[in-house]
Amino acid sequence: MEERIKKLKKEKNAVILAHNYQPPEIQDIADFVGDSLELSRKAASVDAEVIVFCGVYFMAETANILSPEKVTLLPDIYAGCQLADMITVQALREKKKEYPGAAVVCYVNSPAAVKAESDICCTSANALAVVNSLKDFDKIIFVPDKNLGSYVASKTSKEIILWDGYCPTHNDIEVGQIAKLKENYPHAVFMAHPECRPEVLALADEVLGTSDMLKFASKSSANEIIVGTEEGMVYRLQKDNPEKKFIKIERAICKDMKIITLDKIEKSLKNLEPKVVVPNEVRVKAKESVNRMMKIS
Repeated sequence: MEERIKKLKKEKNAVILAHNYQPPEIQDIADFVGDSLELSRKAASVDAEVIVFCGVYFMAETANILSPEKVTLLPDIYAGCQLADMITVQALREKKKEYPGAAVVCYVNSPAAVKAESDICCTSANALAVVNSLKDFDKIIFVPDKNLGSYVASKTSKEIILWDGYCPTHNDIEVGQIAKLKENYPHAVFMAHPECRPEVLALADEVLGTSDMLKFASKSSANEIIVGTEEGMVYRLQKDNPEKKFIKIERAICKDMKIITLDKIEKSLKNLEPKVVVPNEVRVKAKESVNRMMKIS
């Protein structure tokens, strides 16, 4: 099957992208593995007519926003994101009416239409820099992840108005789990994703997005690292740093990230379906929000 996929990829002039949380066999078949925005930017920079995004729906939307001239495929159209589903355009518009003088900072883990309704996007890595860049605003509506927003609020003097959304995979990581792992691995460093709850982040030696986790792991002198994010990240970290031990958090699994299979990738390349197409009026506004972020970071 891998050989068939490689053949189809060549025939269709396609690039295969895999998020860090994808299963090992999907990461291994991909041309690029990374976080959602990093992958979309990579796809925009390469000479490919077709993008096969092995991730979830909002990620494929972002790829289409940056590369509308290319065909964007999501091998399983039902690969969704519970965090992204926790916000709608109408609900955001109501919130903006409550705080008419506030700017809206939108985490990239959100639908394209919500990005289009926002002033600027951010990633987990640059969220604080984006918030602090808004010199003319003292109040920020931060959507949709309340844990990332809370982390930013602890680092800035601006008033952060939190949306009541969260990533279930990260939000379900418990203090007791971390305490037990620290007990079992007393010399391990604990790095946590800022989508985790504040009490979990309080135990972290480093608070990092997935791309920064990769950088930290390669430079750290620690031989054992507890990985406070979705378990798929451990495979990527271990592959890049075979001399170190990476400890996963039990049950930190995003089921949506696991539903894409090699079989679905093959079918998607054969049929050039399912396509993800962001309507032009939404795409243009959403891209403006993404571009404003990219000027900062």
